[in-house]
Amino acid sequence: MGQAAAQAVSERITDLLQSKDTINMIFAAAPSQNEFLEALRSDNTIDWKRINAFHMDEYVGLPEDAPQRFANFLKLKIFDAMPFRAVHYLNGNAPDPAAECTRYETLLNKMPADIVCMGIGENTHIAFNDPHVADFNDTHLVKVVDLDMECRQQQVNDACFAVLEQVPTHALTLTVPALVRAAYIFCMVPGEKKANAVYHTLHEHIGERYPSTILRTHGNATLYVDADSAARI
Repeated sequence: MGQAAAQAVSERITDLLQSKDTINMIFAAAPSQNEFLEALRSDNTIDWKRINAFHMDEYVGLPEDAPQRFANFLKLKIFDAMPFRAVHYLNGNAPDPAAECTRYETLLNKMPADIVCMGIGENTHIAFNDPHVADFNDTHLVKVVDLDMECRQQQVNDACFAVLEQVPTHALTLTVPALVRAAYIFCMVPGEKKANAVYHTLHEHIGERYPSTILRTHGNATLYVDADSAARI
């Protein structure tokens, strides 16, 4: 699955760079992205020096060196490994979170996303847009959110944290409109724990109760699943 997704993303990058000097990409940080990022990193056909990179969400309040910080995950998996034109990080420890959201939103408006590489949470969140905070008509591109219990428990299920009490309660996230306005979306969702989320994404009414259902309204969104996550479809 990761290899197939990486090949498709690589081909899209090459195609876009035929007509654009640079492109802008948003990356998710999660174990579900490991195989995809590994395969993408090994592709020697990609002209990384013409790609501006963003990451889509970040915990509030974790120490700068915490391995669970999404910036640190992406630095390790791809951002420090490849020669990007530029990498733009969300600062979850900014003294003024609202000002940080405004700063990042300005960057996203200046450099609109061409490609989003993402996953879907067990509760069908995209980025950290859990059902209770997801807004398909959000007027902001970045906002501060509180994380619901299922979302926080997933971080324990994924072995990112040892116990629930260690998982932060708040995060900065790109909003649903910020994600779906990208020209192309590639969504990688492996593993048996995501089988219900994949089912809901494809079969439930399109709405904020199941945030990932918004992907069905996008003309260039591709969902990648494996045998486990596809068990209910």
